[in-house]
Amino acid sequence: MDNSRKSGQTGDELMDLGSVRIADEVIASIAGIATMDVPGVVGMSSGLIGGMAEMMGKKSTSKGVKVQVGAREVAVDLYIVVEYGLRIPDVALQVQEKVKEAVETATGLTVLEINVHVQGVGFSRGDTDEDLRVR
Repeated sequence: MDNSRKSGQTGDELMDLGSVRIADEVIASIAGIATMDVPGVVGMSSGLIGGMAEMMGKKSTSKGVKVQVGAREVAVDLYIVVEYGLRIPDVALQVQEKVKEAVETATGLTVLEINVHVQGVGFSRGDTDEDLRVR
């Protein structure tokens, strides 16, 4: 039996079992889901490549998200569409807070920065044509 594992050792000393690598796409999905949970975010902007993939039937929870992952940290870029009539800096701050919490909780990585790129404004997902006429 291996005597190097004693109950008084720290977590770092027990890490000789191997490593855990979380795929960039997983982190992007976590960030995308957290972003869409923020009130005032009506969509994500994926650009040309993501738009073509979506037209081919491939919907992704990481649409509009770019991540850069280091050994223990991550930087996130989000491309969002904000609900018309809301204060954009307030929505962006809520997105940053929610994404930071979600990514750090789920992955254990430190989020260094979350850059929010507002690509447009739109109406909320619940609006119908009739609701728009009343405004």
